[in-house]
Amino acid sequence: MSLSNSPSATFPSSFASKDSRGQRSTTALSAAKHLKPFATEDIKILLLENVNRTGRDILAAQGYQVDFLKTSLPEDELIRRIRDVHVIGIRSKTQLTARVLREAKNLIVIGCFCIGTNQVDTQYAAKHGIAVFNSPFSNSRSVAELVIAEIIALARQLGDRSNELHKGTWNKVSSGCWEIRGKTLGIIGYGHIGSQLSVLAEAMGMTVIFYDAVNLMALGTAKQVPTLENLLQGADFVTCHVPELPETFNMIGREQFEQMKKGSYLINASRGSVIDIPALIDAMRSGRLAGAALDVYPAEPGGNGDYFTNDLNHWAEDLRSLKNIILTPHIGGSTEEAQSAIGVEVGEALVRYVNEGATLGAVNMPEVNLRSLTMDEPNHVRVIYIHHNVPGVLRKVNEILGDHNVDKQMTDSRGDVGTESIDGLRWVRLTRFFRSHTSWLISAM
Repeated sequence: MSLSNSPSATFPSSFASKDSRGQRSTTALSAAKHLKPFATEDIKILLLENVNRTGRDILAAQGYQVDFLKTSLPEDELIRRIRDVHVIGIRSKTQLTARVLREAKNLIVIGCFCIGTNQVDTQYAAKHGIAVFNSPFSNSRSVAELVIAEIIALARQLGDRSNELHKGTWNKVSSGCWEIRGKTLGIIGYGHIGSQLSVLAEAMGMTVIFYDAVNLMALGTAKQVPTLENLLQGADFVTCHVPELPETFNMIGREQFEQMKKGSYLINASRGSVIDIPALIDAMRSGRLAGAALDVYPAEPGGNGDYFTNDLNHWAEDLRSLKNIILTPHIGGSTEEAQSAIGVEVGEALVRYVNEGATLGAVNMPEVNLRSLTMDEPNHVRVIYIHHNVPGVLRKVNEILGDHNVDKQMTDSRGDVGTESIDGLRWVRLTRFFRSHTSWLISAM
């Protein structure tokens, strides 16, 4: 990142700032002075996987160089393209592994325009001073609505009836078709999506039980059950809303299918590794399950096309041959509303981080919400210093700060990573000090 000679350069912004409580201020950021050691046009951003226009427009409005692609990239091409960029924005298909990030010498921040961050090696990123942001809330409603639709579609065998009529076959039946009123929905994972789904299901007359690793306040008349087995034994419909963790790998397998009610239904719109798919196929063929809906898979194509075959997953054709199974291509959050909101949420987070050093919402860094420096502080600068969280760092930092008038100093840590933010210092001497003591300086403003 090239440094400018002036620490007092300003830039316009249309976004509102946030106060110390994270609330939006009525003062526009354009009234503040953002100090940056770079010209905005020098910041290179690569956006992959058709990131929504709202996010692209927010970043382009700052004057950054924004390179936009509608698809993900093969790993070798990704490595070639990521070497020169300061910011990368992705969705769920792009895999930012340690091998890829090792080549990203200029990268300072990653924006995941989705809920999950399992496609990013967040630990490697943190250890190399790369912040990671995501959008944990914006598509929750879209996913919850999809699950409600799938519950009704499975209960009425709508997928099979539609496919038959498309082929010219009139097959009007009621056997094995049910109302969802009075049925029990079991939710595994009562987070942002699970809790919204709980409210929607109750409004349609369902009884809701849920299982979560921690004790949570239930909404409405929902009840938390103590074990996963209790939930599986009591639910007519089971839906998964958990992150990808070692603890959730194949958490629904042969043993769990045996614990489910005969004739029950399974829905997974969380992560593809949560369900043992061959075990699901056997449970469907044996009649243990009456139907299933999957929106996520252990391996997913990198783009649209005729790729959902045995070459991708060895069981794909067996899965496609089943009756009353809804297969969708990871579209839980794929609505105009959700993608627009995600673009705004992640786009604004990236701008705040690049321009101010604010880490509020980062998944792998200490969360620090920094105020904007104002036009009344023409000689002030800000240094953001990311370092190993080891004894002695503060002492070394304060040795150099002792000769300067410090307006504000904040420190925080998260695991092995620590951050220092310092306002009110002369630019040249301090940056020379930090650059001589660490390679983890990611931004100085």
